[in-house]
This record gives sequence, structure tokens and C-alpha cells, in this order.
Amino acid sequence: MDNWDEIRTAFQVANIGTVSGAADALGVHHATVIRHIDTLESRLGVKLFQRHPRGYTATEAGQDLMQVAAATDDQFTQLAGRIRGQGEGVSGDLVVTSLVFFSPFLTPVLAKFRRKHPELTVRFLTGERVFRLEYGEAHVAIRAGVVPDQPDNVVQPFFKHAMHLVAAPSYVEEYGLPNGIDDLSNHWFVGHESDESRAPFNRWLINQVGPNRIVHRATDFRAITDAVLAGAGVGFVDSWTLRNNPDLIEVVPSLEEWSGDSWLVTHVDLHRTTKVQTFLKFLKEEAATWQA
Repeated sequence: MDNWDEIRTAFQVANIGTVSGAADALGVHHATVIRHIDTLESRLGVKLFQRHPRGYTATEAGQDLMQVAAATDDQFTQLAGRIRGQGEGVSGDLVVTSLVFFSPFLTPVLAKFRRKHPELTVRFLTGERVFRLEYGEAHVAIRAGVVPDQPDNVVQPFFKHAMHLVAAPSYVEEYGLPNGIDDLSNHWFVGHESDESRAPFNRWLINQVGPNRIVHRATDFRAITDAVLAGAGVGFVDSWTLRNNPDLIEVVPSLEEWSGDSWLVTHVDLHRTTKVQTFLKFLKEEAATWQA
């Protein structure tokens, strides 16, 4: 079995007999308990519990699983006793996840934080996949777009990332600058591989110039930025990139509708730990300088 959280949840439900009681024992939302049970039963292809008005009763298959879970839970309890107290400092792994979009300004922060806490190993996971905090896949997630609404997560506003439509000098030398928004359809663009990208600036570009004018496409923002810097076309970059590449030329003033919100997300079980709170405080202080 590849996820102890689900088995531990089922073990508590079997012991206590109710979802609400298991949720209280585990310190999680009752929806998490139900989700774990449903996922575990789906993965195993059997019913582990009989549902009835008074609660949950383990089936024969459930009783077999609970015997193994009981032994494992006892081993975890013994292990916790041996290492209790070691997790109160800023050491071990710090797992942070975000879109690769955030890497240029997050990576220096992570490196600086690691220098302040030499017993720490930083793991920075980027990509389109949403890492599941309730399964312990990350300590902190930085997410963009609408407010994350997963249960059991603590969500805090982070910062609004402004976007800028720019051209590199090599592009301007060959094609000139657009004469305002109405002239954009006469130019060539760098954009996302998918016309269904949810980023507001990508949607705006598709609506404004159409997909045929986007002649250089990539699947992640770092590659899109590299293409803009190389003069492959007009394209969007963030404020950090614009500040650090002063030769880039804004082709039209930045619009509010291109900007997007970002959020700091932590799981309720880890939110108050010393490591997570220390990192969140440090990150917020550093982020305050990004748009100065």
C-alpha cells in the first residue's frame, strides 16, 4: 500500500466507529476522512466498511486490513517516541511547490533561507500537477488563480503578479514595435502551447490576436520567457524579468486584467509547526520587496 494516511484514517474509523470521531482523533476535517475511505476502497476494489445510521462497521476485508494497520500504528507510535522533539526546529526537509513561473524569485529566497538554516534540505517541486498537501507531498504550496478551496488547508493571500507585454531588441530591429493594441494583430507572438491555458494574460492574447499569430509556443513559463528574450516574438513576462532585463521594451502599458493573484497554502496539520511558520514569515518579508 502506497499511502499510510488513508490506512491510518480507516484504522481510526474502525476503532471509533464514526467519521466525526475519527476526524477529531486525527485532527482533520470530516470530509478528509470520507475522502480517504472512499479512495482506499476504490484502490483495493472492496468495501472496508458497512455504513449505517450509527456509524461505520468494518467488513471482513476491513478487519483483515485493520489487523495489519494496528501493528503498523504501534510501530509508528514507538518511532514517534524515539524522535519526539527533533521536529521542533528548522531542519530536515522543507518541501515547497509552485508553478515554474515563480522560480526566478522563489529560488533566491529558498537559497537564502537555506543559508540561515544549514540543517535544512530544500526540495522545490515545480510543474502543472497540484501536489496534495493532505498526503504530505509538500509543506508549503504557492498557487495562482482562484482561491484554493481544498478542505483542511490554510490559505493566505500572497501577492499579485503583474504581467508586461514586451519585445526584445532583436525582434524590434526586424519587425518594429506595435503601434498600440489595435496594431498587435500585425505582429508575431510567443505564447503557451495550449489555447486553453487559464492564465488571464494568455486568454487575453488569444482573444486579441488569435491563435495564428502565436508562432512560438511552449509548455512552461520559463521557456516562454526565454523565447521572448531571444526575440522569437512579442510576449508576456513578469515584473521581475522586466526589471532584470532592462533592454526589453514594453509594447503597450501593462493592463490590470493581465495580473493574477497568488496564494500561500499549507495543510492545517503542519501550518503551526516551527519550520513552516519560520519559512512563511521569511518568505512574506522577502516578497514585500518584489514589487518595490
